[in-house]
Amino acid sequence: MVAYSFKKQFGPPILAGTKAQTIRADRKRQARPGEELQLYTGMRTRQCRLIARVPCIAVSPCRIDVQAHLVFANDNWARTARDLDAFAIRDGFRSWDEMVAFWRAQHSAVTDFRGVLIQWVPLAPADALDIGAAA
Repeated sequence: MVAYSFKKQFGPPILAGTKAQTIRADRKRQARPGEELQLYTGMRTRQCRLIARVPCIAVSPCRIDVQAHLVFANDNWARTARDLDAFAIRDGFRSWDEMVAFWRAQHSAVTDFRGVLIQWVPLAPADALDIGAAA
C-alpha cells in the first residue's frame, strides 16, 4: 500500500472517476502495479481525508516540458493540442492551459519535469452506481 496526498481541488474529479492518474517526482518507494493506493487530501494535517482506496494499474516514466508543450507518458509523446488537452483532462484539469497554469503556480522553477505517471482504476461516478443498483 502506498499513500498519495492531493490538493483539495482534485478530490471531486477522483470521486467522479475523471481523474485516474497522478504525476509524481521520483522517490525511493513508488506504487507498483497491482498494489492498493490510498488517495488522500490534506495528509499530515487535521483536515486529512481518505478519498479512496484503488488498485494501481500502471507506473511509467513521465516527462513534461511546459515551455515546449510536450508530454511523454505511457511510451508516447503528446504534442498536439488535442493530445495535451486529453492528458490534462485525465489528470483532473479542464485543459492543457489550465494544467500549465497550475504547474507554473506550484513549480515555477521547473519547466522540464521528469518523474513518474501513476495510474489507477477510475472510480465509478455515484450516479453510475445508483443506476447499477436499480437494475
